[in-house]
Amino acid sequence: MSAPLNTSHAGARPLGILAALPQELGDLIEAMRAESGVRTLTHGRRDYHLGTVHGTPCVVTLARVGKVAAATTVSALIHAFDVEAVVFTGVAGGVRGDVQVGDIVVASTLMQHDIDASPLFPRFEVPLLGMSRFAADAALAERLAAACEQFVAEEGAACAARFGTREPRVHRGLIVSGDQFVASAAAVAALRDALPDALAVEMEGAAIAQVCYEYGVPCAVVRTISDTADDHAPGSFVSFLTGIAGTYSNAILARFLGAQHTAG
Repeated sequence: MSAPLNTSHAGARPLGILAALPQELGDLIEAMRAESGVRTLTHGRRDYHLGTVHGTPCVVTLARVGKVAAATTVSALIHAFDVEAVVFTGVAGGVRGDVQVGDIVVASTLMQHDIDASPLFPRFEVPLLGMSRFAADAALAERLAAACEQFVAEEGAACAARFGTREPRVHRGLIVSGDQFVASAAAVAALRDALPDALAVEMEGAAIAQVCYEYGVPCAVVRTISDTADDHAPGSFVSFLTGIAGTYSNAILARFLGAQHTAG
């Protein structure tokens, strides 16, 4: 195996930050450019942006969409860039009834809702791992949730008024992932029936959690709810992604990375 690329910042291993789409990163790369300058390396058809942002050495990249793309990207972050931990930020569809547009979900556990190797293995179980649910790193998720709560307390009411959403609430629990954009009442109802504790559905998080589990790298996932995964999801997703997602991401990551820097 080749040696990791030289990504050190005064001896500190960087934090890997990724999202599926550019809007989900907000202005993070621009903030890095203003703070420390950005060194961009292309690896495996991805651009990885290295620098310091909000006081924390980071490697920032786009995973693109879907589980394979996400697994490929996080594997590179681990092996080529030697990241200390991984944080994924983005939007998701709300599944549980009380998880509404504008809310924030921080994963405690993640699983693939579309994996089914039965009857050889139980439904949802990853073959040969004997697991279906992968835990986010408790300490990392706690700091991420604290950043979300701080954002809601300081800016939640203003964001709700600005964007016409309800004042956001922070939820913690199960996020499920699959290679489908869930966009019908029947599909989201089927998810609720199969996984009644699922809070949100997206297309990358569980793949990242599995790779991080297999290599012993801490990970955390935060998702802002852009839609409720029903028939209105496509329009709601596009509107939220283009108009709101970056504001949430900027605010949450600034608080999280600032606290990460303070904690050393």
